[in-house]
Amino acid sequence: MEAEGKKHCLKCLLREMDQDAYFQNLHDYIAGLDEDIKADGGLYEERLAVCKQCDMLLEGMCRACGCFVELRAVIRKNGCPYDKWQE
Repeated sequence: MEAEGKKHCLKCLLREMDQDAYFQNLHDYIAGLDEDIKADGGLYEERLAVCKQCDMLLEGMCRACGCFVELRAVIRKNGCPYDKWQE
């Protein structure tokens, strides 16, 4: 995968990666998930809205459990580990 002439490093640590390339990779991963495991669009947006109101959200990550909230929220069977939203 190339972004602006740079190849994406598949074996880099987060601290070694370009932040924009990393987040693009995360969004590409979400887009490529099988539709049968994804939450429908409305449920996904509801979950993200709850996360956006939570004091534990910081730069896309849940400071309580360490997940990327967009990745946790997109999987239909997942729930918030603090019961703010469920399957």
